[in-house]
Amino acid sequence: MWMSSRAEGVPGSVFALMDAAKSRARARGLNVIDLSIGSSDQSPPEAVLNALRDATRDPLTYRYPLFSDTAPLREAAAAYLLRRFGVKVDSETEVLPLIGAQEGLAHLLLAVTDPGDTLLLPDPGYPPYLGAAAVAGLKTVPLPLLPECGFLPDLNALPEDLRPRALLLNYPNNPTSAVADAAFFAEATAWCRARGTLLIHDHPYAELTFGNYRAPSALEAGLSSVVELHSLSKTHHMGGFRVGFAAGDAGAIAALARVKGAVDFHPYLGIQRAATLALGLPEAVGRAGAAVFQARRDALVPALRDLGWEVQWPQASMYAWARVPDLSDSVAYAVRAAEECGVVVSPGRAFGKRGEGFVRFALVQPPEVLVEAARRLAGVDVGKARG
Repeated sequence: MWMSSRAEGVPGSVFALMDAAKSRARARGLNVIDLSIGSSDQSPPEAVLNALRDATRDPLTYRYPLFSDTAPLREAAAAYLLRRFGVKVDSETEVLPLIGAQEGLAHLLLAVTDPGDTLLLPDPGYPPYLGAAAVAGLKTVPLPLLPECGFLPDLNALPEDLRPRALLLNYPNNPTSAVADAAFFAEATAWCRARGTLLIHDHPYAELTFGNYRAPSALEAGLSSVVELHSLSKTHHMGGFRVGFAAGDAGAIAALARVKGAVDFHPYLGIQRAATLALGLPEAVGRAGAAVFQARRDALVPALRDLGWEVQWPQASMYAWARVPDLSDSVAYAVRAAEECGVVVSPGRAFGKRGEGFVRFALVQPPEVLVEAARRLAGVDVGKARG
């Protein structure tokens, strides 16, 4: 009776099925290895925690934060973008704090689109993208990410007359762990500008990169018609803090600020202080955290390949994206794996039509646990999970 058409348009999640399967596994007495959620199991840097502890004792942090109060965080974000990517932004007009990048995307779509506008979305892609699009009342067009193309979209294969209001990209990518270089973003930005399209780049894994690879920023191609969303959830292990920032095109940032001004008062000032400090930490701190996930990658990928699975060697992110031979129903397989052997993974179909046949592993357990998970999965009958 009270559900709006926007709420009805938000797709249901198969993760509810996985949660139920997880509960059944525990009821059977299985020791569950949960690799389904990309939430870092690492702790934030101690200096960040100390900044938050100190802030909770400061009465000045207890009030509503106004835009002027966000200046230190905005300046820290601008300094980070300049130091890390060589991108110069105006902290007054081209940066805005977020209560997490997921909140930022939902409000950004409300700020820069009208109901019925077209949004190009990656397939497979992060499931909340579809929910944010539904709430904004947008028409979505899937953008295929194919393994033979390195899970990068072929924008030139799209209809010449397609003029989307916005294009959403995400590299390093969730769920595929694919990466993009600066040349790709230059081409994508040129494609968008030629069509009057806003390029939105979701960039939460900017510092979770391995070896010599360093993820570029879409803003390196210029700020006009580009907004990039950054989060401290992954790179600084601050998921529960709910803090990040948007940067880029001044007009889009102003629209986002107007919408956010109607619904929130920015993050708690103590969290802003912690985030400000985190963004200024030496690069070595972030590299140490990335090394933890790299070691986990190095343990899991060979173990999965020993099962005969096709797995890309991730250069970044906190995921492994694995094609399971002869798998036609990834949801049925994931439920079966959870119930039979207590290993919980994310079925590829949860990320879109083109995710079928794959499963996603979150690298949120130590190497030895990941190897044990692969050992258990060897006993799951893929054939019984076929559609």
